[in-house]
Amino acid sequence: MMSYWPSLAGGMLIGLSAMLLLFINGRIAGISGIVGRLLGGQQIGTNAAFVAGLLCGPWLYAAMTGHLPPVTIAASAPVLVLAGLLVGIGTRMGSGCTSGHGILGLARFSKRSLVATSIFLATGIAVATIMGALR
Repeated sequence: MMSYWPSLAGGMLIGLSAMLLLFINGRIAGISGIVGRLLGGQQIGTNAAFVAGLLCGPWLYAAMTGHLPPVTIAASAPVLVLAGLLVGIGTRMGSGCTSGHGILGLARFSKRSLVATSIFLATGIAVATIMGALR
């Protein structure tokens, strides 16, 4: 059971931060929207603070545990760049990303978010299955 506590705590912190951003600023905590507004020069202080908090997460983890979280990336740099571009295109086409649709959209009972999150999950399962079969 101890292995589930970090995930549970992380999920609770994500939910808390999303809820606070919605209640305090009236904004959805969709990362693609936050980064888009930051790059577009809108609400720089709030958006920069949110992104800085995301980037500081591993270092906070290290301060609490004495080591950085283990990360293994098995893809090459070109594959990662292509994947990032595809995710960016997908978030524009879907009017948001998994964090906006999956966390707050579903909590608000948004039908569009339910469809988007279902497609995200189905696509992820299909790609993981295909990639697993190719190995």
